Amino acid sequence: MPEYEPVIGMECHAELLTESKMFCKCPNQFGGDPNTRCCPVCMGLPGSLPVPNRQAVEHVIRTALALNCEINRQTRFDRKNYFYPDLPKGYQISQYDLPIGIRGWLDIEANGRTIRVHIRRVHLEEDTGKLLHSVGDESEVDFNRSGVPLMEIVTEFPPDIHSAEEARAYLVKLRSILTFLGVCDGKMEQGSLRCEPNVSVRLMGSGEFGVKTEIKNLNSFRAVYRGVEHEVERQTGLLKRGEKIIQETRGWNEVQGATYSMRFKEFEQEYRYFPEPDIPPMLITDDWLEAIRRTMPELPDTKRNRFLSQYGLSEYDAELLTETRAIAGYFEAVPGVTDDPKSVANWITGDLTRLLNAHNEEIDQYRITPQRLGEMIEMIKSGVISGKIAKTIFDEMYESGRSAGELVAQHGLTQISDEAALAAIVDGVVEAETEVVAAIQNGKLNKFGYLIGQVMKESQGRANPHEVNRLLKKRLNL
Repeated sequence: MPEYEPVIGMECHAELLTESKMFCKCPNQFGGDPNTRCCPVCMGLPGSLPVPNRQAVEHVIRTALALNCEINRQTRFDRKNYFYPDLPKGYQISQYDLPIGIRGWLDIEANGRTIRVHIRRVHLEEDTGKLLHSVGDESEVDFNRSGVPLMEIVTEFPPDIHSAEEARAYLVKLRSILTFLGVCDGKMEQGSLRCEPNVSVRLMGSGEFGVKTEIKNLNSFRAVYRGVEHEVERQTGLLKRGEKIIQETRGWNEVQGATYSMRFKEFEQEYRYFPEPDIPPMLITDDWLEAIRRTMPELPDTKRNRFLSQYGLSEYDAELLTETRAIAGYFEAVPGVTDDPKSVANWITGDLTRLLNAHNEEIDQYRITPQRLGEMIEMIKSGVISGKIAKTIFDEMYESGRSAGELVAQHGLTQISDEAALAAIVDGVVEAETEVVAAIQNGKLNKFGYLIGQVMKESQGRANPHEVNRLLKKRLNL
């Protein structure tokens, strides 16, 4: 049987973080009661005129720069004449001939290698409303999302992505860049970032491309991976059975783990683009572009490399700590991070991440502030509390918002380091565990850990482990 190779192009849509919508003053916010944030402009009523949102334009320029794109100094909006039931004016304002960013690239890590994914275009358009399908044959429309500034990022043809793993890695990296830039919140579950892979397969080594299908509006990394993987298998199966692949748009059923046909895929010429007559062309001047360059933050790759060199972190820790700008910022905001970066990284990537995931919260909501995490780590380093006690109170710190010092004082959890007090506990354990002591003195040193555990148990976890180890060895003449 012939072997087939996947070929995957990526179209990603990101809702931009602006105060108002793309062409009107309506608030740009998620959710809310239907049709409470709309006006004649975003509803497309006759006589209304669009006015471009400058901040949205700058967000797209910023993204294009981060993706190594060339910037079209003269750009314009176009009308995309294609029927959207949730855009009542009968067209969408988008960009076609002169997008803001062109010919860029993004390096990703997947399947043990670095892959350069070329970017064809980064352009700006308006989002559609949201259709609500009720019981029966009726549908309703909520225009709150209509007119929200939407950035589209399209990979180059021929595509550089050839597996579900590479498609997922591309989206992960892209989301990280968008959130670092502050242009999109990246909340895929809310539709702020959506991905539409264009999937085809071809004979291995063939220069010809197969018929592509588009998987519509995937809103999680898992859905992208599973959707692409399923579609590759489906198309490969069709070809091996001698059947034809139809160019179409397909939806994704998460429960069934399968795509389904939505409509035949339209061709580019069917959109009948022409220049938007109500918005004049835009000129991106040298001064404007340079002003935007000066606002560019440190991007994930640069920050990760700095974390490696400045803090001596492992590749694994540096990768986790630069997943989002908020996590990286939290890490560097912890007092004394340069004194013990590994401990700070461990608490953030371990217990704090566990609690954030359990509560479905973001790190910048500050249930435990960087200051209080730093104070707790200092208490461990100075011997006031043990690492075990810290883990005991950490969940309570998260729930109550109180400091480690307050909780330690309330529960009487200060670490015992006084030699006389510890010696008394050690003596009691040695006298009670005569058989274990005899075994240790006969060479079974693996029993030593048991005695340490018993001392910690008697002290309710408050004993200084290093002192316990020293005193036990002294008591047993080891």
